[in-house]
Amino acid sequence: MSQNIHHVCMKTRLNQCLGTFDALGLWVGLFSLRLILGWDFFESGLEKFNGENWFADIQDQFPFPFNLVPPNISWQMATWFELLGGIALVIGLGTRFFSVSLWVLSVVAIASVHWPEAWRTLAELAQGYVFTDKGFGNFKYPVVLMGMLWTLLWMGPGRLSLDDVLRRRCVS
Repeated sequence: MSQNIHHVCMKTRLNQCLGTFDALGLWVGLFSLRLILGWDFFESGLEKFNGENWFADIQDQFPFPFNLVPPNISWQMATWFELLGGIALVIGLGTRFFSVSLWVLSVVAIASVHWPEAWRTLAELAQGYVFTDKGFGNFKYPVVLMGMLWTLLWMGPGRLSLDDVLRRRCVS
C-alpha cells in the first residue's frame, strides 16, 4: 500500500514539474523563438536596406504572382517586411500576421534563390537540403525558419509579448 502511495506522489510531482516547464515555455520558449527569428529577419532586411537591389537579376525566378511585381517594389517590400517583421516578432506585436508574411517571403526566397536549378529525382532535390550551396541549392535554412514561423502561427507569441498584453486588455 505505501509503495502505491509513493508511486502516486512521484507521478503527481512529475506532473507538477512538467506543468511548470509547459508554463515557462509559454513565457521563455516562445519569446526565445521570436527573438531568434526576429533578429535573423531584421538582419536580412538591414542587408537589403544597406545594399543594392539584385532582384532584377532573379525576377524571372520569382513564383507567380510575385514575378509580376516590379523588382524595385519587390525589393522594398522584402526589405520592409524583414525589418518591421523582425522588430514585431521581437516585441511580439502582430506575431501571427508577420509569421505568415515572413513565411510567404521565405517561400519566394526558396523558389528564386535557394532551390536547385535543375533536379529530376527526389534524391537530387534532397542534395539541396543543406546550409551551403555546392551546386545543388541550399534551401535547408529557409525551411528551418519556416518551421519556426509555423510554430508561432499556431501557438501564438506567448505570454511575454505585446500581443498578449493587448489581448488581455481587450478581453477584460
